[in-house]
Amino acid sequence: MDSKALDQLAVDTIRTLSMDAVQAANSGHPGTPMALAPLGWMLYSRILRHDPAHPGWHDRDRFVLSCGHASMLQYSLLHLSGYGVSIDDIKAFRQWTSLTPGHPETGHTPGVETTTGPLGQGFANAVGMAMAERQLSARFNRPGHGVVDHRTWVLASDGDLMEGVASEAASLAGHLRLGKLTVFWDDNRITIDGSTSLSFSEDVVGRFAAYGWHTQSVEDPNDIDALERAARAALGDERPSLVRVRTIIAWPAPTKQNTADAHGAPLGEDEIQKTKERMGWTHGKFVVPEEVGRARHELATRGATAYADWTRRFAAYRLEYANEASAMERALSGQLAPDWDRDLPRFEAHEKGMATRKASGTVLTALAARVDELVGGSADLAGSNNTYLKGHPEFQNLDADKPPRNVHWGIREHAMASACNGMALHGGVIPYAATFLIFSDYMRPAIRLASMMQQPVRYVFTHDSIGLGEDGPTHQPVEQLASLRAIPGMTVIRPCDANETREAWIAALRRKGPVALVLTRQDVPVLDRSKLAGADGLHRGAYVLAEAPNGNADVILIATGSEVQIALGARDELSKEGILARVVSMPSWELFSEQEATYRDSVLPPTVRARVVVEAATRFGWERWVGSEGAFVTVDRFGASAPCKTLYQKYGITVSAAVSAARTVTRRG
Repeated sequence: MDSKALDQLAVDTIRTLSMDAVQAANSGHPGTPMALAPLGWMLYSRILRHDPAHPGWHDRDRFVLSCGHASMLQYSLLHLSGYGVSIDDIKAFRQWTSLTPGHPETGHTPGVETTTGPLGQGFANAVGMAMAERQLSARFNRPGHGVVDHRTWVLASDGDLMEGVASEAASLAGHLRLGKLTVFWDDNRITIDGSTSLSFSEDVVGRFAAYGWHTQSVEDPNDIDALERAARAALGDERPSLVRVRTIIAWPAPTKQNTADAHGAPLGEDEIQKTKERMGWTHGKFVVPEEVGRARHELATRGATAYADWTRRFAAYRLEYANEASAMERALSGQLAPDWDRDLPRFEAHEKGMATRKASGTVLTALAARVDELVGGSADLAGSNNTYLKGHPEFQNLDADKPPRNVHWGIREHAMASACNGMALHGGVIPYAATFLIFSDYMRPAIRLASMMQQPVRYVFTHDSIGLGEDGPTHQPVEQLASLRAIPGMTVIRPCDANETREAWIAALRRKGPVALVLTRQDVPVLDRSKLAGADGLHRGAYVLAEAPNGNADVILIATGSEVQIALGARDELSKEGILARVVSMPSWELFSEQEATYRDSVLPPTVRARVVVEAATRFGWERWVGSEGAFVTVDRFGASAPCKTLYQKYGITVSAAVSAARTVTRRG
């Protein structure tokens, strides 16, 4: 069989597998996999440098299906190119425990680089992957030794490019000139509601050209040679590339092609049969013709050759650059350097103290000197977030003599968070993203996905409460802590002083999944640890900071962050009234929940039901820790514009309020 006939047979195989799998599941999206089958086959068979036998090979090209609803395209391609996705897996599309879920999930299906489905996220993830490749190539490549040299390829839909996160990410990619990023835009002009003309009439190619992208168009989506030429043209440009491909959804279905009906529902047995007749398909359901099966072997062999070649080149690199090779392997494995947390800053007790955001900046600077993988920045708030790594180059500086580590994300919080997901997924770097806590709302879809994928992204959220003062309610977070704590797999840490902040950074870098550090704008005392428990208690999520006399507490005061000082003041006042109070610093619900029950009970004894929580945020969720007989000194309405101290007084986040609440619950008990 000649190559053109084989290509067509492979494309038809992808189309039939996609139709049949969606029909068998009685749910899914057949139209886009059918339309994009030639493009997908071209990429996997001619362009991508990958080895199905080693899906984690670090120098592989990355493929991102941003339009994750077209997952059957990717599963078909993975099967036909030799990955561990079998025909039985495809038959089990969208079924319990199958390797072929409704949308691609990284860590679940071999060959899937990121979890996609929420439109625009894969696009922005890919920008982060290209950024990580640039950083690692600058860090590890040496003359004659290009051990980091790969590209990121994306399939994106109309819907992806409508989403704001894609616009943010595309703007940044153009600014950074990420020349190893290529996006194929599936211009099928169909959405669930109907034609894109209902809501989308812009010049997309012109928009991307204005962003600084290299742009091309392919009018015939079935012309595999034209698609390959466009892909290879992108290889030769120093700018990120957008290739518009004018497709027809569900091609070549006789009645449902080019209709919204083909987007998100099975075609129906009759339509499938007529489509197969049009294609000249004579095989049964879920059949891969023998010729395509042989091509799978050839693709796997090609991948094995590419991997073996890179392995030889890396061995030569190791002979000449042994230290760099070891550092690279360690970084890619996610292991930190030995003694990375040794001799970090320690802060002397001080009544005025410092803002925890400032303490964080001091600790981050020290960590950056020992943890070369730390890469990130702020969404136009570096000075406020204290996250700029002095002495290290910025990503837009392509001529720097050291690897770039500072990212000026601009006012693009959503793209920042999503690109950080891509950097973490790529591996070899530890990304961090910084902004005010209130703007975590702009990042939430990406934070949720980081938690779902358990990626080690670090968020630095400053200006954590009404304590930021005069900027007023639009900038004062009250419900954001509860919102972040509600995300499964997310770790939220709100340290009470500079030394807890140091321990928070240590805890964050030890965690496997995403971590948010929630930090103050205002100064808070540096606690005297010679009189109080050590800050390393943070690692257990909650600890007894100040015990009641004789250890017999009438009431437990639980607080986080800047409100711990209020709880300590209340303890002193209560003692004058003969009420014995224990103060518990509880910087992280998640860390505390992981402790054994005996430890949790030692901190919050079940017999002491008189409990008061003090936190300048909504009470939502605190019921878990204070119980039905507890009291709340919290903020359960939006903030206001006034100086910090005035707001704490007006909102009742005070020592006197905590004392009053403690009296009430103690009498009740």
